[in-house]
Amino acid sequence: MTVILEAKNISKIYDEGKIKTTVLSGLDLTIHQGERLAIVGSSGSGKSTLLHLLGGLDTPTTGEVWINGVCVNRLNETERGKLRNEQLGFIYQFHHLLAEFDATENVAMPLLMRSHFSIKEAYDRANDLLDKVGLSHRTHHRPSELSGGERQRVAIARALVTQPALVLADEPTGNLDDDNAKAVFDLLSDLQNTLGMALIMVTHDRELASRADRVLEMKSGHWV
Repeated sequence: MTVILEAKNISKIYDEGKIKTTVLSGLDLTIHQGERLAIVGSSGSGKSTLLHLLGGLDTPTTGEVWINGVCVNRLNETERGKLRNEQLGFIYQFHHLLAEFDATENVAMPLLMRSHFSIKEAYDRANDLLDKVGLSHRTHHRPSELSGGERQRVAIARALVTQPALVLADEPTGNLDDDNAKAVFDLLSDLQNTLGMALIMVTHDRELASRADRVLEMKSGHWV
């Protein structure tokens, strides 16, 4: 099976003068195509820091992150941005939608950052995904006009619109009530299966985590 992501001996140390804080220490991780991994652990255990390193949003103090055969931390910032846009999708606890744009425009944004996509192509693909997440009737609504569950579904569509190899989700249901959390997770799982992408999800919800293919627990920057 194809390896999508491989992290080797990842450590993260924040150096603030005389104070050094080790957040992650010597982590290894391998993710295969189509795999669904849940990472659990208490607040402050290093889960979100790890996700940022895996997604190229930060660089490890030691170790390497490889995505589809490319070492992310050997790239410059422009190259990392290009890799993120082409290979990765991100979903956060708070949707981070752009308030001044409607649902279609928000979902299409990652495609519009690519020079070879026309506005029509980007909007067509965005609307197709909005239909898949059950929001074909809300395409022209701005985030302030959508419910919390609807905003998170728009965020999922935006993360998937580039057809990424890997989706990184940081507490994607953490801001929702139980019913909406289950519905959003079910939707994300269905789309993941349909599109064949890998998923790494950080969550405090062990019931949701138990539905992943694999669950890893983190404590004080180490795997338990």
